[in-house]
Amino acid sequence: MKRILPFLVCVAFLNQLKAQTNSEIYLFDLTQTESGIELSNKINISKNPGYDNQPSFYDDNTVIFSSTRNNQTDIRKYDIKTGESTWLTDTPVGSEYSPTRIPNSVDISAIRLDTTGFQRLYEYKVKSGKSKMILKEAKVGYHLWMDKDLLVTTVLEGDGMDLKVFNLDNGLTYTFQKGVGRSLGKVPETGNFSYTTTNDNGTRIWSVNAATGQGSGITTFRGSEDYCWLPDKTLITGNGNRLMGYNPSKDNDWRILHNFFDNDIYYISRMAVNPSGTKLAIVSGVSPEGIVQKQLDAYNSRNINAFAATYSDDVKLYNFPNELISEGIDSLRESYKGFFKSTPDLNCKITKRIVTGNKVIDEEYLTMNGQNFSAVAVYEVENGKIAKVTFIR
Repeated sequence: MKRILPFLVCVAFLNQLKAQTNSEIYLFDLTQTESGIELSNKINISKNPGYDNQPSFYDDNTVIFSSTRNNQTDIRKYDIKTGESTWLTDTPVGSEYSPTRIPNSVDISAIRLDTTGFQRLYEYKVKSGKSKMILKEAKVGYHLWMDKDLLVTTVLEGDGMDLKVFNLDNGLTYTFQKGVGRSLGKVPETGNFSYTTTNDNGTRIWSVNAATGQGSGITTFRGSEDYCWLPDKTLITGNGNRLMGYNPSKDNDWRILHNFFDNDIYYISRMAVNPSGTKLAIVSGVSPEGIVQKQLDAYNSRNINAFAATYSDDVKLYNFPNELISEGIDSLRESYKGFFKSTPDLNCKITKRIVTGNKVIDEEYLTMNGQNFSAVAVYEVENGKIAKVTFIR
């Protein structure tokens, strides 16, 4: 946000979607090496100002994921060969999460959270988009197909989630453990699935045989509890802007696989690897500096929608030290919409920038209506959006 006059500041989805942070999905070519992995050819496959998350590979060349549009979250498909993105669902009565291909089928499953708060696992026809409920009683949080009949789930029970396995062929249900985490995975070349638990000692990942129920601990996580398996049975997880790896058969501890040094990838969460192990999709929030730079670019192009999209709904503006001068996204949008239209020479250049944690301090040199002046703005970013701006005279 910029000052409109010297020493003056212009006052200017479904409920569950509003609480979600902005995130993007990036696709890389993946090559495993002796020392780790090499990632190349980064592509933003979501390119969406809202929530984009929970990618999985439909096949080697297709990614499906949850993406927000029109105040709801639907399922999108990205074709790696053509670079085309298409919508697979359009569900005004709810939102879909965690899309996954059903084994031995062309169709997919996903969690639907209805506008009424009803949450269940559904099957979706890829060609028609029509859906039907898979589990009528269970409030499924996350799910994993071992085969077309064996379904591993985390089911919401009270304040936590229980790990349950459903045999859709004979109708039997097994509860393996109570109080588990959200991440599930198939251990490559085994009949095992993996899950997580968290206590005072950290987050631990476990491996369990789906047929026998026999299991054992693998290791304790550092960083995010989200993970995926590479074909050689290496676990990878995110830790800030780093990818960490651990292979139970040869590693004594987690090791750094890759460091990201750009504003796009700041906090890595969910990830997925294609069946052949040649593509990696990761979810990341933009860094605080990246968010502030986006609002600067939108300011200079006088794009009110892109500008407002970088701010939280309850953004607060202050004159130093604590004089509240504006509150809320509606005030911001209304004020700057007219200002952008009436100021064709508008431009802001950053003469100095300091980044510390979630704060970005910009010394700005502004041009507007033939006048030039300097200003200082302190931006505070929370959950992927600018939540507070303080102007210093």
